[in-house]
Amino acid sequence: MKNSATITVPKPIVAPEMLEQLQSLTEVEKQVIVHCCFPATPYFGSLIRIWPTTFLVDDASGCRSQLVHSENISIAPYWTEVPPMKDFWFTLIFAGLPKGCTQFDLKELIAEEGGFCVPNIRRNATDVYRVKIE
Repeated sequence: MKNSATITVPKPIVAPEMLEQLQSLTEVEKQVIVHCCFPATPYFGSLIRIWPTTFLVDDASGCRSQLVHSENISIAPYWTEVPPMKDFWFTLIFAGLPKGCTQFDLKELIAEEGGFCVPNIRRNATDVYRVKIE
């Protein structure tokens, strides 16, 4: 039988100053998910859409978090038809809110009538929310 040798690979040593510098350069990606309900109506042919100028606005600082993605709803100028007698759900994903944010508004800022606002949404630890669009 041959002798089997164990090879030990030395663990790299990184200077603490370098680790600290790298830590400060690392930005954790944050996102906020908002599940939105457009309540049922008895009408046929109802249409809904979201504008790219929809933001989460921090109540304290006024800082805006940009809409980055949407699911189950059209982006203006296109429309999504809403079925009658059934709540319509869609999801909006936004860039992260400021760390110190405790309350924010969901605002659709458009140059015509019909933009919506869901005020005073309390921040939670998961940054996942359910709101009703009225």
